[in-house]
Amino acid sequence: MSFKRLVLFFTFLAIFTMAVRVSVDSDTWWHLRAGAEIVEKGAVITSDPFSMTRYQESWRYPGWFAQVMLYSIYQVSGFAGLNLLTAFMVTLAFLWVWRFIEGPILLRSALILLAATTSGVYWSARPQIMSFALSGVFIYLLEREQRGDNPPLWAFFVTMAIWGNLHGGFAIGFLLLAAYFGGAVLDLAGKLLTDPTVARTTFKLNQAVLIRYLWVVLVSLLGLSINPHGPSMLLYPFKTVSIGILREYIQEWQSPDFHALGVQPFLGMIFLAFISFSLKKDRIHPTDTLLVLGFLGMSLWAARNIAIFALAVVIPISRALASIQIHIPWVRSSKQVPPAVQKYLNSFLAIFLVAAAMLKIATPLSNTFNEKTLAEAYPSGAIAYLSTNQEPGPLFNSYNWGAYLIWELYPAYRSFVDGRTDLFDDDVLEQYLLVWRAEPVWSEVLEDWGIGIALVEPNAPIAFKLHQAGWQRVYEDTTSVIFTRPEGG
Repeated sequence: MSFKRLVLFFTFLAIFTMAVRVSVDSDTWWHLRAGAEIVEKGAVITSDPFSMTRYQESWRYPGWFAQVMLYSIYQVSGFAGLNLLTAFMVTLAFLWVWRFIEGPILLRSALILLAATTSGVYWSARPQIMSFALSGVFIYLLEREQRGDNPPLWAFFVTMAIWGNLHGGFAIGFLLLAAYFGGAVLDLAGKLLTDPTVARTTFKLNQAVLIRYLWVVLVSLLGLSINPHGPSMLLYPFKTVSIGILREYIQEWQSPDFHALGVQPFLGMIFLAFISFSLKKDRIHPTDTLLVLGFLGMSLWAARNIAIFALAVVIPISRALASIQIHIPWVRSSKQVPPAVQKYLNSFLAIFLVAAAMLKIATPLSNTFNEKTLAEAYPSGAIAYLSTNQEPGPLFNSYNWGAYLIWELYPAYRSFVDGRTDLFDDDVLEQYLLVWRAEPVWSEVLEDWGIGIALVEPNAPIAFKLHQAGWQRVYEDTTSVIFTRPEGG
């Protein structure tokens, strides 16, 4: 194995190893439940079966196929399968962009490892991880487009057709397309302004490029339309970002907290981007500027966009650093080793790295470890109590537990709210907050919905109010508490 192959092998083994971890989060549960419902009924869900507050109302989610995949993998291999799927999608995303990262091999490796570490805040067993992989595909296609190595138009069509059935993150594809298309337009404008005397000739030379981008836009829109809900799905991302409470209270939709350790690599990438651009010796292409500034702005607006920032800007950063002609002297030392010896040393090192990686990923691939970890993170004891005692509902639940509730107890119990913010909208979410925060109208909201049980955190403001109002505490542990309405109440 040559030195370059060893570095490449190590780089992606490291990314895969980092990505193999407990990947289930609070939203994974409702995706699993939806996948189970689709498999059992043999039809895409078009109205909500899982909540009491939006029961049977229209619900059109673009990720039905991803939900079926997640549920099917879970059925076959449990949590280990979900963790492996997440790691595979992460690795796949960076494999697509690797080809276009410039510079010496060690610099390329360091950059993509930094980008992977930065994007780690995003990795979870949800349809969004498939959006992450498809973002890598779209970057690959658009980089080829920009370099004149035009990929077939059907590649854009097929990619977007798949994306439109996996996750609402297909909007990322159009944002990437806007950056590359916009960069081509600005590049042409710059050439026309630089030498107006040859404007007509310059425009004719670049006209085919612009027309080609318009075709890419068209076929991408047509591809997106191939889903159970048709072209109307294009409006889905706008509906999601219009929910005010989502932006105010859901952590991943808020601006990043730079004090958090997981956000520090993002800060490092920001500094590296601006330093490399300021030192770049030749002209910065407008596309690179749009990618950096556009996705930086999105990431500062909502932390969930940090991962796409890392994936989208690693190539522009590498282009800027490559122009500075950074030399890494340690690479030369490998030439001092005889080729035959170097081959065996590199092979031995590769085997050692695989063994070390297997030791690291063994724990996250244990279903027992996953079950124990998740049982500590979610109200498993309270769920077991409700499963056994079947207290009369309907049930009010804390937001972060709604998805876990419907995964474990549906159809015996339905959620008051869960992670499907696109379904509940500001109306129901505002009512939820009025109750959870024990605002003066909390009892009226519970009365309007006929709530008979409340499953909340012991330190939730509403827990104190329920106790004061005479609700019975029928279950409590360090994670959760269950109250039932007093008789005659």
